[in-house]
Amino acid sequence: MENMKKISEVLKDAQTVAIAGHIRPDGDCVGSCMALKLYLEENFPGLEPVDVYLEEIPASYHILQGTETIRHDCTPDKEYDLFIALDCADKQRLGAAVKYLDTAERSICYDHHISNLGFAQENVIFPDSSSTSEVIYHVMEDGKISKAVAEALYMGLVHDTGVFRYSCTKPETMEIAANLLRKGVNGSYIIDTTFMEKTYVQNQILGRALLESIMVLDGACIISGIKRKDMDFYGVKPSDLDGIVSQLRLTKGVETAIFLYETANQEYKVSLRSKEKVDVSVIAAYFGGGGHVRAAGCTMQGSFYDVVNNLTEHIEKQMKAEETT
Repeated sequence: MENMKKISEVLKDAQTVAIAGHIRPDGDCVGSCMALKLYLEENFPGLEPVDVYLEEIPASYHILQGTETIRHDCTPDKEYDLFIALDCADKQRLGAAVKYLDTAERSICYDHHISNLGFAQENVIFPDSSSTSEVIYHVMEDGKISKAVAEALYMGLVHDTGVFRYSCTKPETMEIAANLLRKGVNGSYIIDTTFMEKTYVQNQILGRALLESIMVLDGACIISGIKRKDMDFYGVKPSDLDGIVSQLRLTKGVETAIFLYETANQEYKVSLRSKEKVDVSVIAAYFGGGGHVRAAGCTMQGSFYDVVNNLTEHIEKQMKAEETT
């Protein structure tokens, strides 16, 4: 990343800047978006206030400075000098904010998803990075990163590395985290508040998912699903289901975990996680989704059993191919 252009070079003569991330924003998406917004506003006084477009974010993420300014309404027509897409693997996942990409004078995408083929005028994609927050750190000048910016970046690192547990955590990731802590970030507070802490209802739905999980492929794959009627019963939103698939993945002997929840009749949002052998990004891409080698997702049509059978068929093929190599 040594030759990566700093954000000061990317700005050029831009005065109006918009930032947007993917639909259903997670910790890395929100962290990278808010970090870049704060960094730009703090260090480039000639800019107009930077607009961040995201869907509603979890309440716990509001510990970050500036989140109250996030725009959820994309109906106003506005053309920007520069549009920056963060943590978004394809154009459609920008949601309603895609119109600002289409009308901007210039656009750039920063991402770390291996499935990102590049949809902006300029694309800076590092699949080996732990997170988009890690990518964004490298376009900033370390000496100009304030505590507020560091807090947002740290939250992004924490969420996409599973608190530095996932295989995407490299020595460089830990070095960046250490630099951010030196700026006064209360790391344990961010981890507890935005990642570990769950509401009573979130614990209930997690318990339900674990209780009703099933093991297949001789215990190499674990599956659980939540139907719409169960979500309504517990009063949970999709964001309340975050972390369930990661908990399933921790089951001893499991290589791949599948978690799905019903979004409409005969439609499921699928999350996939693996440990060492299965490339779930390939499986997700086959069904129109994407993501990373060990963490990916997609939306699939059909009954619960149809979806599960289709997914496990691809998982089994990969595992058999692994055994023969």
